[in-house]
Amino acid sequence: MRRIITITLAVVLCLCLAATAFAEGATKDEVIAKVKEASTMITSEGQDAAFKEINNKEGKFVWKDTYVFVIDFEGTVLARAFQQGGIGKNWMNWQDKSNPPKQPVKEMVDVAKGKGEGWVEYMYPKPGEGEETPSKKISYIYRVPGQNFFVGAGIYE
Repeated sequence: MRRIITITLAVVLCLCLAATAFAEGATKDEVIAKVKEASTMITSEGQDAAFKEINNKEGKFVWKDTYVFVIDFEGTVLARAFQQGGIGKNWMNWQDKSNPPKQPVKEMVDVAKGKGEGWVEYMYPKPGEGEETPSKKISYIYRVPGQNFFVGAGIYE
C-alpha cells in the first residue's frame, strides 16, 4: 500500500513540475502584435466595441500571462481586462518600487506622445504577488493614430 501511495505522489509531483515547465509567457513579438491589433480595432470598429473586447477577461486581448490596456495622455485608464476597478482612475503619479522610484505611466505617456511607440521598464507585482515584492516588467506602448491615448501590454522579465 505504501508503494502505491509513493508512486502516486511521485506521478502527481512530476505532472505538477511538467505543467510548470510547459507554462509559457507571452513574447515581445506577441505583445507588439496584440497591441497593434487592438489599435487597429479601435480605429476600424470604434472605441466602444474595442474597449468592450479589451475589457473582456475571456477576450482575444487576454492571452498567456498578459493583457492589453488603454491609457489616455492624462494618465487615466480607459480599458483593461483585470483590476477593472482601476478603469477611469488616474495613474499618472503612481510610483513603482524601483530604487529610485519611477513613474511608469508618465513614462508611457511620454513615449506615446514622443516616438509614438516603444518599451517602458518598471516594477509591478505578478498576479498573486504582493505589492512589496514586485517583479521587473516591460510594456510595449503604441499611440493610437489620431488619438490622445495609447494601447499597451507587458511581460515580466
